[in-house]
Order: sequence, then C-alpha cells, then structure tokens
Amino acid sequence: MREYQAIIAAPGFALGVRCTDEFITGIDFLAAQPAQAARTPLAVAAEHQLRAYLTDPTLIFNLPADAGGTPFQRRVWECITAIPAGRTATYGQLAKALNNAPRAVGQACAANPLPLLVPCHRVIASSGVGDKKLGGFAGARGGLLLDIKRWLLTHENRQFTDPRC
Repeated sequence: MREYQAIIAAPGFALGVRCTDEFITGIDFLAAQPAQAARTPLAVAAEHQLRAYLTDPTLIFNLPADAGGTPFQRRVWECITAIPAGRTATYGQLAKALNNAPRAVGQACAANPLPLLVPCHRVIASSGVGDKKLGGFAGARGGLLLDIKRWLLTHENRQFTDPRC
C-alpha cells in the first residue's frame, strides 16, 4: 500500500499525493474516500492547487515535480503538458509530432505518475464514439479510471466527441 502525504476528496473519487520534501513524485486516482490532511509543506501546496483545479479547471499548476521516466516518456509528457484545458489531442497526433507510434504514446500516458500536472486525460483516440473515443486512462480501459477521465474532460468543458484537436 502506498503512503500518501495528502488525500484530496474529489467528486466521486480521491487524489492521493506522494512527494518528497522537494518534489511531487506521484498523484494517484483513488476510490472515493475522506480527505487526509497534508503532512508536509509541499503536500499542503499540492493540496491547495489540486483543490483549486477541482473548482477552476483552467488553473495552471506551479508545483515542483519529478516524474522520472525514460527520455521518450518525458518528451510525450512535455507535449501533453502543452495541451490546454478544454482541448484534446489524439494519440496519433502526438505520435506524429514525436515521430513515433500511437501505441508508444499510449504506453507513455499509462506510465504517467503525475496525472493532472501532466494532463493525459486530454489525450483521446482518433476514432470511435463514446468510451471508445476516450481511449484508455492510466492504463485502464474502463471502470473508475475511465469515469474519472470522462469527469475531467467534462469538468474542463470538453466535448470529447468533437473530432477537432
């Protein structure tokens, strides 16, 4: 079981924050549960910004973070971070920009330890309708995680059936 420095209650789910004294190292989507007060100064800052995002999806995060990852994963995450709230890009579009395959982009998305800071929920499939258009989320193709992706896109006022990027 992971140890969290804060747990933030969200609509229908919770966010578990992992950090060192210097960096946010992970944000996990959890089943709905009561909040847990932040235990470190950085966790307090993360809690404040994550709660602000849950109210205002246009918030731009300003937290020191260390996602680790391979050089390719970091390039994918950098591209994803450039997608503004209310917009999406497809796995294929990112793959083309990175001169790689959509599946590799999807794998990098699934390995993202910092969702919301690196908003991989804004990456969707290029075809399909409904849940098939959403693609996966955090390595899952259904259940709670896909419900969270749907909520995040709706929260950001994204009409995810719109094929434009």
